[in-house]
Amino acid sequence: MKKALTLISLLGLSGIIAGPVNGQTVSQMADQIEPKVIEWRRHFHQHPELSNREFETAKYIEKYLRGLGLEVQTGIARTGVVAVLDSGKPGPVVALRADMDGLPVPEQNDLPFRSRAKGEYNGNEVPVMHACGHDTHMAMLMGAAKILTDMKSELTGKVKFIFQPAEEGAPAGETGGAEVMVQEGVMKGVDTVFGLHISSDTDVGVVEYRHGGIMAAVDPFKIVIKGKQAHGAYPWLSVDPVTTAAQVIMGLQTIVSRELPLVDDAAVITVGSIHGGNRSNIIPSEVELVGTIRTLDEDMREDLHAAVHRKAKGIADSMRAEAEVTLPLDYSYPVTYNDPALMDKMLPTLKRTAGEENVEEVKAVTGAEDFSFFQKEVPGLYLFVGGKPLDLPKEEAPPHHTPDFKIDESGMKLGVKLLTNLTLDYMKLHK
Repeated sequence: MKKALTLISLLGLSGIIAGPVNGQTVSQMADQIEPKVIEWRRHFHQHPELSNREFETAKYIEKYLRGLGLEVQTGIARTGVVAVLDSGKPGPVVALRADMDGLPVPEQNDLPFRSRAKGEYNGNEVPVMHACGHDTHMAMLMGAAKILTDMKSELTGKVKFIFQPAEEGAPAGETGGAEVMVQEGVMKGVDTVFGLHISSDTDVGVVEYRHGGIMAAVDPFKIVIKGKQAHGAYPWLSVDPVTTAAQVIMGLQTIVSRELPLVDDAAVITVGSIHGGNRSNIIPSEVELVGTIRTLDEDMREDLHAAVHRKAKGIADSMRAEAEVTLPLDYSYPVTYNDPALMDKMLPTLKRTAGEENVEEVKAVTGAEDFSFFQKEVPGLYLFVGGKPLDLPKEEAPPHHTPDFKIDESGMKLGVKLLTNLTLDYMKLHK
């Protein structure tokens, strides 16, 4: 590692270059640290913690970062950890982010380091598992932190390593995640932010990107239909919230199919919960609908929100009922938006790091990510890194958020290299 840095110095190369010498150097460093990255990932996987409860996880990360000699802050957004690497030279501030929390999912595989952890969720004891890959995200960022610290003399500006809690959502009655970290000043002075997500159905060695919206905004909603209770044998004496709710559900679907320009971007309205009544022969006084909205364009998001209010209230009024709409319900994430100019600027880094044949532009997904709150503050990029074994058919890959979730650990090395090279090349371009 020292020989590689000395070679750069002897060649008279000031700063970081976007050529094969730098790529080879980072690649060699990633090779050397890969066993530690795997070790860290297995530790996190075996000891997962739920959102806003990542206390031991935070201590483990803090100890490691302090061992690198970094300036470390803890307790941000409850359990978040942030470290700063200061090159001592003027230049941009690059933020790199990894999420920390596990999920209330029982692990069902034969990994020797599988989780047997328990946690409390909604007042109940539940099994806990890293069923979305956050364990790999933390390990990859720790690997990048080590390489960048070793290359401090080649940096200009600062690197901010953000280990974020509660990406999966804070427990009921609490706040957390990226939004709170932003409120507490984590993005102050930052010029750009980069983040990665492992993908269980993408081949190891592949990096996926997209200009603009890559993950959807998410807006949960609740609609309460209020009517008049009556005996089920005499429906004319009621104002029936059940039939009204059914019409509202169907009406909501026409917003996407008939009112939004779907040739521009996708949108989704899903009603996932209906509650009302308790007997077959009683028409209840009210019915509650709970659902989610996903959009990839801010203008469409605004139009869709207005349409939900209009549809629900208009249909309810036509049935002599009332509709109370709460939108958003309890949380709301913006679109995870890759700044197009920044994407163009950093695309050569992706191709150099992964190999041009392994860089794929993909369609957006309607899942959501609170990394979007960081991107609301500064231009940023969010990328997907392959974690599927090459010999496993895509359709057989275990999905995220399931008990069978599993990734190929060899995919993490590309993530380490990407985080490192994105930082180095951005600094070169903005010193």
